[in-house]
Order: sequence, then structure tokens, then C-alpha cells
Amino acid sequence: MLQAHSFLWHYLWLAPNVLLLALALLIWRKGLHKAFPAFFAFAVFSSLGQFALYIADVAPSITAENFWRVDWASLLIEGPLKFALVAEIFARVFGSYDSLVRLGRLLIRGVGIALVLAAALAAAYAPKDSLFGIVSGAHLLEQTIGFIASGLLLFIFVFSAYFRLRPARPVLGIALGLAISSCTHLAVWAVAANAGLPAERRVILDFVGMASSHIAVLIWFYYLLVPREVATKPVVPLPENNLDVWNRELERLVHQ
Repeated sequence: MLQAHSFLWHYLWLAPNVLLLALALLIWRKGLHKAFPAFFAFAVFSSLGQFALYIADVAPSITAENFWRVDWASLLIEGPLKFALVAEIFARVFGSYDSLVRLGRLLIRGVGIALVLAAALAAAYAPKDSLFGIVSGAHLLEQTIGFIASGLLLFIFVFSAYFRLRPARPVLGIALGLAISSCTHLAVWAVAANAGLPAERRVILDFVGMASSHIAVLIWFYYLLVPREVATKPVVPLPENNLDVWNRELERLVHQ
């Protein structure tokens, strides 16, 4: 069962992306795409990219080199969308601090654009007839995206916990699912690159990565679509903290 092109392998590759497209459709019908435009775009284009990659893998007419070119194209689209999603999470968590939100979104999106440009340059200067260069470049790009996204999400979780900020339920679910998927894929690639596992055991890592994507989609379904009853509590204003000071100082610097 834990073999490439087995039934479970096909299911774990296809099912999360089918569910993610279905989630995007439900989000559209409920009007949530207006509240989370970056997540909606990520859900649509990420799943379509994986479908294209799946077809490139199973179609006998597509060569290995063209498969990795499709992978490159998918990553070049998914990478900026993932950073835009992280920026959206940051904006929703720290929405009460306008200056911090503007600065954070600018920095996060800047990282995404710089990464895409670096990847495009690497692809342009890679040897055209070298499959190894294309494969290693795709692996490096995926690990870089996963590493930066995981670090940014960890920063958001730690920073919001330190200042006792409670993200809204949908925001928490989106961040949690993305963190699980990104961190698991990063760990999988680290083990695959450094553990020296034989080919039959490396396949197990593919199953772990695909299963983490499945779990992330189920988390998004639960947090975005399942309502939660919340007991009404009197609104108590939060005490001023360092974030208020930083926000005011950023406002002062911007308007100087």
C-alpha cells in the first residue's frame, strides 16, 4: 500500500486538492472570499497546480524533464500566493494596529517577490540540458518557501501569544493548517536530503507530506465552515501595551 502509484498514493495526492477546490467554491458561495481573498486565491491556484503536476506525473507522454518544469511553474505561482496568505494572516491578527499591519504586509510580500525573482534567475541560468539542475533547483525553491513561511507563521503565533491577541476563529484555522502543512513538508525534505534513505523508504516521506496536506484542508473546512457558539461576554478594553507604542511611533515616522 505504501508504494508510489498505489491507490493510497493516488488518493492522498488528489483528495486534498479536490476538497480544497470544493472549499474554495463554498467560500465563494458564502461570500467569505471577500474577507479572505488571499486564501481564496491560494486555494484555487494551489489545487489547480497540483492537478497539473499529477497529470504530468501519470501521463506517459510527459518526460521527467517536463514534469519538473511543471513543478517549477507551480512553485513560482504558489510561492507568492503563500506569502500573500501569510501577509493576510498577519493583517487579520494585528488588525488593530494599522501601521504595524502596513509595514508587516510590505515586508512579507517583499520577501515573496524577491524569492520569485531569485528562482526565475536560477531557472534562466541553469544548464538547459541538465535534469539534475532542474530537480535540485525545484527542491531548493520548495524548501526555501517552506522555511520562510514556517518562520513567519511561528513569529505570528509567538508574537500574538506574547501580547495576548486572540485571532478570530477562521484566521486561527487558516494559520494552523498552513503551519502544519509547511512545517511537515519542510521536515520531510530535510529528512530526505540528509538521512540517506533508500528509494523504497523515501516514498514513505511522500505519503507523510501528502497526508499533512490532507489534514490541513480538513482543518480549514472545520474552522471556516463549522459554526461555533460563543457565550456573550462584556467587552473589556485591552490595556495599552508595547504594540500601541510601536504603532504610534510608526505612525509618527510615516507622517514626518
